[in-house]
Parts: sequence; C-alpha cells; structure tokens
Amino acid sequence: MDGLLKKLLYTFLGIAALLVTAAILISLLFDPNDYRDRIAEEVRRETGRELAIEGDLELTFFPWFAVNIGKTTLGNAPGFGDEPFLSFEEARLSIAVMPLIRGEGLKIGAVVLDSFRLNLAVAGNGRNNWQDIAEHGESAPEAAAEPDRGSEEQDVELSIASVEISDAAVTYNDAQAGESYSLTSFDLLTGRVGGSDPIDIRSSFDFELQPADLAGDFSIETSLLPSAGEGIRFGDTEISALGIDATVAFADDGQGAVVQVDAFSLKSLMTRLGIEPPVTADPDVLGKIIFEGNVAVREEAISVTDVELVVDDSTFTGGLSVARNQAGTISIDLAGDAIDVDRYMEPATDAAPTSDDAVPVEIPVDLIRALNVRGNLSLDAARLSGLEFENVELGLRAADGDRRLHPISADFCAGQYRGDVRINAAGDVPAVSVNENIVGVKLGALARAMFDQENITGTINGQFRLAGQGEDLAAIQRSLGGSISMELLDGAWEGIDVWHELRKARAMYKQEPAPEPVLPARTQFSSVKMSGAVSRGVFESDDLEAELPFMRLTGNGTVDFPTAEIVYRMTARILESPEFVEAASEEELEEFTEAVIPLRITGSLASPSIAPDIEEMLKEEVRDKVEEEIKDQLKKLLGGDG
Repeated sequence: MDGLLKKLLYTFLGIAALLVTAAILISLLFDPNDYRDRIAEEVRRETGRELAIEGDLELTFFPWFAVNIGKTTLGNAPGFGDEPFLSFEEARLSIAVMPLIRGEGLKIGAVVLDSFRLNLAVAGNGRNNWQDIAEHGESAPEAAAEPDRGSEEQDVELSIASVEISDAAVTYNDAQAGESYSLTSFDLLTGRVGGSDPIDIRSSFDFELQPADLAGDFSIETSLLPSAGEGIRFGDTEISALGIDATVAFADDGQGAVVQVDAFSLKSLMTRLGIEPPVTADPDVLGKIIFEGNVAVREEAISVTDVELVVDDSTFTGGLSVARNQAGTISIDLAGDAIDVDRYMEPATDAAPTSDDAVPVEIPVDLIRALNVRGNLSLDAARLSGLEFENVELGLRAADGDRRLHPISADFCAGQYRGDVRINAAGDVPAVSVNENIVGVKLGALARAMFDQENITGTINGQFRLAGQGEDLAAIQRSLGGSISMELLDGAWEGIDVWHELRKARAMYKQEPAPEPVLPARTQFSSVKMSGAVSRGVFESDDLEAELPFMRLTGNGTVDFPTAEIVYRMTARILESPEFVEAASEEELEEFTEAVIPLRITGSLASPSIAPDIEEMLKEEVRDKVEEEIKDQLKKLLGGDG
C-alpha cells in the first residue's frame, strides 16, 4: 500500500510539474491558451496519455506568481475504457514573489482543487492503469543532480495559506479480486500549513465498499501538531461516521488516546452495515450505546483501560485488550450494575411450538471455534428467564474450539448457584457438559419464573452432573447422560390434597359417597429426596422418599427431558396422627394405617398431577384374595391330614 501511495505521489508531482513548467515557459512570451495543443503533445510524449485542457490557462506574475488551470482531463491507459484517468474542473496555485527573491522562504497562497476525479483500476489479468506513469514519475528524483557537497544545507521555510479540495472523488475497481471502493463528495479544508503552529483540518466524504455492501458518510475535524524531533501528531479529533460521533484526545507520546463515543443506536448501525438487526423482546434495546476508554497501541497488544460502557440502562466499567500476535487473544474484565437479559432475547410466542414445527436451536459452532477469549464479567444484578440474580460472577475461557464458563456463581431465589459449563466444538459434533449446584433456592419463586406457576413451595438443594452432544439443543437433550440428586425441604404442593385423593379413592373402591374436599387443596411435606442416573435424556430414579405430616412416600420413576414428561410410581404408608381424625372416620384411619397405598405422579414438569393408582390397588386386592384363598386351602389340607 505504501508503494502504491508513493507511486501515485510521484505521478501527481510529475504531472503537476509538467503542467506548471510548460505553462510558465510558454506564458513568458505568449498567451498560454494558444499553446494548449503543444502542452498536450508534451504530456503525451512524456506519459503516453491524452491531455485535454478545456478551460482557460491563466498566469499572473506580481506580487504573486499564480497559475490557474481550468477544466482538464488526462486519458486512461489503453484497455481501460474511455473514462478519464484523472480530471478536475479547476486548479489554482500562487507563490509570493518578493519573499522568494529575498530568501525568506517559499510562501504559497491557497491551493485549490475543484471537482477532482481519479479512477484507479486493475484488470482481470492483474494489469493496472497507473503503472506506466508511476514508473515515469519515479525517474525524476533519480535524475536530479547531486547537491554541491561543499555548500551548506539550508532549510527553506515553507508556508501554505490553506489547502482547499472540494467535491473530489476517487474510485478503485479491482476486477481480479472482485472488489471495488469509492470515495465521493470529498471536501478538505486546512488552515495555514507551515512553521510550528497547529494545522487545522476539516474533511468529509461518502464511501462505498463492494462486495461488502458497506456505504456511509465520514467527517473529521482535527489538527496536526508539528513537534521538533518527534514528527507530527494529531491533536484533539472529532469524527463522525455511519451515524456515530466520537472524540479522540491523543496522548503527547502518540501511543494512546482517550476515545469518547456519543450515544448511538447499534441496531441502526447494523442496518447501515447491511446486517440484519436481531429481533428482540423489547424493540427499543440496543438503542443507546455510549463508550469511553483510554486506548493504547503497543507492540504486544492494543488495550483499552478505564472503560465506561453504557448499553441502554446498564453501565459497565473495566478494560480489555487484544494481543497483537497470531492468536489475537482477547482479554476482557468488566463489571456492571444491572441488566435485564430477557429484553434482549427473542420475543416469546403465544403458544409453545410442537415437535413438528419447533425450530432447532443450533449451537454456533463456527463462532465457538473462532473465539479466543479470556474474560471475567461481574454484575450487581441480572434478570434472565424471569429470574432475578444478584452478585453474578462469570468467567469465560475460549480457545481452540473449547469454551468454558467457569467460575459461574450467583445468588437467586434466596439461594445460591455455582456452576461450570463447557462447550467443546473442536470435533465434528459439539459436546456440552455441566456441573452445577444449587443450595437454599426457594422453589416457589423458581416455579413462578420458569413455569409461570407457584403450585409448589419450599427450599431446594440439588447437584447436576450432565453431558451430551449434538448440533442443536434438542439433540443434546436426547443424548444427555450423567447424574442428578435433589432434596426439597419444608414446602407444600398447592392445589393438590393427597389426603383427600386417598379418601376419594377409598370411597370409590368401596362404592361409597365421595368425601367433601377441604379447601384450599394443599399438601405439606417436610422433605422430598431423590437421586438417579440420566441416560439418553431420561432421568431414572428408584430412591424417592417423601416425608409428609401424615404419611411416608417411597417410589421410583422417570423424567424425560426432551418431552418434559414425568412418570412416577409410589407407595404411601399412612402414619397414625390425631391431627387427621377429624378429617376421616376411625374406620377410615384404621383401614389406611393398615394399608400400603399405590400412587402415581404423571404429566409435565410444569404441571404434574398425583393420584392413587386404582389399577394397582385392584391388582393388590386380587393378590391378597388369592393369598388368603391359598392359606385357607392349606389349612383345610393340613387339617384333613391331621
């Protein structure tokens, strides 16, 4: 790129020298307009290009030597069409005569270039349309005479009143690479150039990049600060591009800058960039982004410290860096106040999709493989899936297709969560593993957030060790394996009266009138414990134990995670308790306390139902009768033999 710019500079200098020199020599004796053809012939001889000066040539000599060139075009290289390689409507240059005669330096007035056009092109075979004149331009410095070694070098003071470029355009079409770039409506205005004073610069232009389909506008207002022995550095700079306004305050050493980005809409920016913005539950999110940070560019990394990032109603502070090596590791350390993640999720649908029309939630394999991140995020508060979290800590390690979220911790529902989640996409099929623990979580708040219900209360403790693989979440659920253990303490099932269901089943069995329910329906429990293994997405347990004030439950069953269906078979043993004498006759209580009653839990995890297993009760009665009949027959046989 530097070589190209150098060649173009030589080209423009060569062309300008030819034009100015030819105009000066001819105008000393003649009207330069009478010699346009001779000037064009000289340019053709030197460059091989056709030069057409359609506007007037004007020269003045005192007190300013001034050259004014009207509309001019320079033809393209052969094979690149009829579009001119270069053109402008007007060019003006003036030099103060007396300061030059007195040796006070070179004082140039306003340099004006109006409607400048430059068309750069690369053909399909790699040939370009500037190489020929660039090679000619490069020869000029080499042909320059050697300076007199005995003479002392003298610095010539250069001063330019201003540089004014208006309505310029540059296009670059690369047929070989299939790319094109254009810069149009380019305006540039500078203050005085020369000496040690700052050089004020204002510029603006429109740009378009293909095939990236990127277009927008850009403006900049800055100053160049000459510094003896340190070159030139930028002063405070204001930039506007694609609807974003920013201020850059450069450090004195040129190694860093404080960057401030005013509020902008990320969704609007994505639209301008040709990216489809995400559809979110709250359409107003990503509408206000504000950034401030100290950017430092060093040999080992680009870092941003003292970050203050505002995303809608959330504020984050901290820093980040990008390593300047092949890996390009990104390091992030941010702390935020609060964020409602639900606002940024996809809108909820009125009805849950069926298995036939559900859209698989795919794992972003390509993104995971591309990530090379080490980060930590802390939040005072967050909302996700209707749950309120506090004191959130999230660690992220991602490299070589392996992404690990660890440590993960948060307080929620009056309890704590600790987790370790790993997604490995290095292989052909992504693999996911979780190691999670919850302690002291209020089950009512959890059920309300997850299922929009509060039909169960109490405190839950649990351990989850699961792993699966698949290209989407449904496939991972179907492949899940591992173990789960949980306990529920000091709670109740609202809307379910197990005691009433038992009494109603007894009445139905004995063909008696059903007892009146006691409202509101409610079943208390002191503890519910279960553990088991998960295989192919199905949790299976055979050690369920539940302690209720009036009974003890034991059982076994399964939970199918892909379908969220639960099937549990349990047996209930009624405990003698005077508390329930009022709710049942002594006969009932006596019958219950002598019996083992089968129960079934069926339905979904969101809405389970519990009821006596009448079928199993009938089977049990038949077995009892058969056993009794066998005993009677044995007694008769034994009695007869005696």
